[in-house]
Amino acid sequence: MNKHIKYQWRITKYNPDFRNNEGHYTKKLEWTSPAHIGKTINGETFTLEKYLKVETAYINTIMKFLEVNHIKSLTMFNMTYIDVDSNCALYNQLYDEKLDNFQLKDDQEVSIDQIPLISKMVLRGFIYCHFITLDFFVHFGDDYYMFIGTNNYQEEPLQFARENNLFVEEMVSPFYINEESIERIIMWTPINEDTVVGEEILTDISIEEYREILHLSNIHPVIGLFPITASNQQFFQKKLRHKIDTNKYQYYLSAGD
Repeated sequence: MNKHIKYQWRITKYNPDFRNNEGHYTKKLEWTSPAHIGKTINGETFTLEKYLKVETAYINTIMKFLEVNHIKSLTMFNMTYIDVDSNCALYNQLYDEKLDNFQLKDDQEVSIDQIPLISKMVLRGFIYCHFITLDFFVHFGDDYYMFIGTNNYQEEPLQFARENNLFVEEMVSPFYINEESIERIIMWTPINEDTVVGEEILTDISIEEYREILHLSNIHPVIGLFPITASNQQFFQKKLRHKIDTNKYQYYLSAGD
């Protein structure tokens, strides 16, 4: 991230009383995914109705934060469609066909009206993304973890989450990376292969330059994997000792901590 977010929380269904001194969750029998619907957990059937109650609490908590902070839109980053077996027994129960009306992509701004559906599909494992704006973020992790950060502290959405049986813990999101900690490299693989055969660290390029050459918005953190294309190849060649050879290799900008 290129702007410091002062207040951050882990907001989940997981009771911190079950964490050990290292922070590991020790309760063995607990659902961590909607894929567990229909299974027996702690002697009871985990039903769709039970799942939806928790899912609704997560989504409504996000919306309460947006309401209190007067946020009307968010930008998605690391947006990915997940390949899900449409023959899976739960598919018809969980997939919302309204998602078909959207062509979602990384760095896309979405309105407040679209956020509940997108959040629902992330929580159900059909798509993946984080939400960001200048002073706010929502990060989704594996196993039904959610992290929210803001520079505008308000108790109302935190209390709302608690009243909806979620647990609020002060914690820096594991997906939150300061710009100073980000390493950006060019890596290359043989064409039509996935094995990385070379890489070179990039230096002395500002985040504004990255955004401009990659055609990203002015709040995108430039984290993730970006293909090197004909339109930006010359820019990156000037920064590399390696001679780019697109007849042999495919090139990517990889950015993270």
